[in-house]
Amino acid sequence: MSIAALLFDVDGTLAETEEAHREAFNAAFHEHGYPWVWDRALYADLLRVTGGKERIRHYLSRFQAELLKTAGIENTIRSLHEAKNRGYWSAISRGAIDLRPGIRRLIADARQAGLRLAIATTTSLPSVRELLVGTLGPDSPGWFDTIVGGDMVAAKKPAPDIYSLALEKLGLAPNACMAFEDSANGLRSALAARIPALITVSAYTMGQDFAGAVAVLSDLGEPGAPLRVFRGDPSGEDFVSLNLLRRWHEAATSPA
Repeated sequence: MSIAALLFDVDGTLAETEEAHREAFNAAFHEHGYPWVWDRALYADLLRVTGGKERIRHYLSRFQAELLKTAGIENTIRSLHEAKNRGYWSAISRGAIDLRPGIRRLIADARQAGLRLAIATTTSLPSVRELLVGTLGPDSPGWFDTIVGGDMVAAKKPAPDIYSLALEKLGLAPNACMAFEDSANGLRSALAARIPALITVSAYTMGQDFAGAVAVLSDLGEPGAPLRVFRGDPSGEDFVSLNLLRRWHEAATSPA
């Protein structure tokens, strides 16, 4: 079966967003009067937990366990997350975040070729929209047949729920799709939904276990700015083209 749709993760995949998220978390803590600071090493560890509210809750369970037991703590977590989102959106509006290499080109080529597009992410839908509008333009959310966020499912990545819901909304079989991810949790989610997945490692996911990916790359590459291959056969190409995707997809979905 040939590729009918490309399904994209957001943070670390469409754009290198995690530093902007980390800085926005720290600003939200300061705004609410908490002295917490998430440095890069701590944040890299916290990223093992998907979802912003879940990440705050996990941090509290490890370092502020008594606070987690106080009345109204869930409202506090929601308020912190909302403040974080406002700071993150501000970074997007300032032009502080751009798409990763090859994303803009591949999306344009896929649209021209008639492939369907979808987003499957643990990121909240308002943040997805802000990123798309801020990087691809005001019409870009409409380019995607479906956008599935973490708050729409019972279990976030690495559970398959997000991808399973995206498939349901697209009305497609898993082997008609290709997923794009940057993390081990995202890869596990796609594979659990039986979707072949391509990895472009991000600043916070280098060195994770990507067993089962069709290929592991530095990014999608551009003409004149070649990608680096950590695993997989690019067939001599310097960037991920639709033809290269089709070859990888065929190899991943053909019977052994």
